[in-house]
Amino acid sequence: MQGYGKTFRAVLLVGAFLTMLGCATVGKNFPVELVPQIQTGKTTQSDIERMFGKPWRTGLDNGKVSWTYGKYRYSLFSPTHTNDLVIRFDPNKVVESWTYNAD
Repeated sequence: MQGYGKTFRAVLLVGAFLTMLGCATVGKNFPVELVPQIQTGKTTQSDIERMFGKPWRTGLDNGKVSWTYGKYRYSLFSPTHTNDLVIRFDPNKVVESWTYNAD
């Protein structure tokens, strides 16, 4: 009977470990309810930072500055959830275009 308890605990521990390996989260939350307030040709980089905080990633898109806000949750055992906002700025640091995707 004592061997059964050790085996059960080992199976439980391995199961918990495998479950943790099956999930990964990358990025950070951002206030998606503010996305509709972004105005192309009007909203500035400063406005965006005030609304959403520091971007999770920054880069260049065809030579123009782009900021990405996103949270991506991947799992082997449940559906993947992604939420991202990519904002592209013109040379005057005003929003030129943006894309929001969620599932």
